[in-house]
Amino acid sequence: MSKNFLIILSLFLSKTILSELPEMVIGKETIDPGIEIIFEGAIKDDVSPAIKFVSIDQSDIHLEVLANWNEDAPSGSPVGGFVAYLNVSAEINNQSTSETKIISLLPHINLSDNLHYALNTKLPGNKDDLYSIKFLIQPPESSQLGLHFDWRNEVGSFLSRSHEFEYKNLDFSAIANAKRR
Repeated sequence: MSKNFLIILSLFLSKTILSELPEMVIGKETIDPGIEIIFEGAIKDDVSPAIKFVSIDQSDIHLEVLANWNEDAPSGSPVGGFVAYLNVSAEINNQSTSETKIISLLPHINLSDNLHYALNTKLPGNKDDLYSIKFLIQPPESSQLGLHFDWRNEVGSFLSRSHEFEYKNLDFSAIANAKRR
């Protein structure tokens, strides 16, 4: 067998196997100025450094937020491009026990989603409990991102406003009990 054939076969098998892994689209939202947000629950993954992104053995799920420019974004924004410098957090609430956990989702990069915000995390309770999650999307501190005159003139003196989205009755049991490798 040729080397190219083996490479193509392994890529196909990897993509096929990955496409069969459970993943949950929690919600999809659009915020100004032209930003598409997708909230996902995924299988915990090996992300380094583990001390910052939480190791697999200390996690139940990998919580993700994809933030990308859409066709309504300001001039010069690449459609589909990652929206950087957002501060993204999630408040995870166990609906049975009311136990709550707040986490900050940090910038990540992988080959399937490319740049996104995410974090491995332990659920505040049993894997088969129902959860609600409140996501908070906040702009960067004014000292973290420079804004050129043209941006301020067209959009304003901010990257985006603060937004909060809540989703209830989330069952992560299939994801929490699955393994990637």
